[in-house]
Amino acid sequence: MTSSELPAGFQFAGVACGIKPSGKPDLSLIVGDNRLVASGVYTQNQVVAAPVEICRSLTPSKRIRAVVTNSGNANACTGRQGALDAAEMCRSVADAISASEAEVLVMSTGIIGKKMPMDRVQAGIKNSVAKLGRGIDDFTAAADAILTTDKYRKAECREIQLGDQTIRIAAMAKGAGMISPNLATMLAVVMTDAQLDPQQSQRILREVASKSFNCVSVDGHTSTNDTLLLLSSGASGVRIGDSNEKDFIRALTDLACFLARELVADGEGATHVMKIRVVGADNDASAATIARTIGASPLVKTAISGGDPNWGRIVSAAGYADAKINPQQTSLKLAGTEIYHNGVPTDFDAAAVSKAIKATKEVGLDLFVGDGPGTAIHWASDLTVEYVRFNSEYTT
Repeated sequence: MTSSELPAGFQFAGVACGIKPSGKPDLSLIVGDNRLVASGVYTQNQVVAAPVEICRSLTPSKRIRAVVTNSGNANACTGRQGALDAAEMCRSVADAISASEAEVLVMSTGIIGKKMPMDRVQAGIKNSVAKLGRGIDDFTAAADAILTTDKYRKAECREIQLGDQTIRIAAMAKGAGMISPNLATMLAVVMTDAQLDPQQSQRILREVASKSFNCVSVDGHTSTNDTLLLLSSGASGVRIGDSNEKDFIRALTDLACFLARELVADGEGATHVMKIRVVGADNDASAATIARTIGASPLVKTAISGGDPNWGRIVSAAGYADAKINPQQTSLKLAGTEIYHNGVPTDFDAAAVSKAIKATKEVGLDLFVGDGPGTAIHWASDLTVEYVRFNSEYTT
């Protein structure tokens, strides 16, 4: 990544303000030079964090100036005080950049049920405003400050050709556990200097999310804080319309899929990513249901973790998914080897397949469930002893 690939019209900062006991960066700020078009998709959990309520009420919009994010504290299940604290974060940023409170979005991630240390947060906001910059180091600092249990940064920026015009897109994301977006704790911000209108931005973001962040899972747990934002500065002067919208969506989806796979690869304790491809379902929605069900099965996850080509777990998971399959036309390839064909196991070399699973980070599970037009791809992590250990000790 280079500074020249960053979209124009944005400034970034990331600082440590003491929310995290570790002293690692924990407050991130993105500011538009002018008002930004913003859209969002959010958690489907009925229990939602205060920042989600604020963002839902403000998007889509054509008058957003900034996004402030804290990590280490989810500000979820914190009652009226949590709502007041989230609003105060927006107010503090607005005052510092000469904007209004309604022009600032807020995201939080971390431990649920803890009160926000607002004195530290306000000091962090003041510090981050002073550090705002347009360079790649500023961008990566902002990306680092949204991380919690992540082992590494998840950020990317790209220059995109749309015909004879050039735009730039960039994105940052966080998440390693509590990942099962419908829209987990997953946060992501996608930025572009292309010109969009609010309703168009919202429509595009929903389409992109359906093919990327909503196609991954680590532990089947949908969080209280999931937020995915799309911000457009319009600074490139390139208008997205009928002639270039499909190419724009394709570029955004490719970037989003890259980051979504990174979330799964960084899943707490994960050693493998399962790329689950379902073909032949009645429709795409049915295929997605089957793929998600397989990816959420602890028995499938542990089999992949141990390199065990236990096809029965995969096929039976497809069978109990809330979608129709044709058992007599069901076939399975695992790590490139067909091990089940039209309802009957094949004569395959189990040791060789086991070795192939263990040798690769991304394991392909290709399931054919009939002759219908429905297809889907879903990425999921395996389940390891390390995941259990980490999450059994997370707050203690």
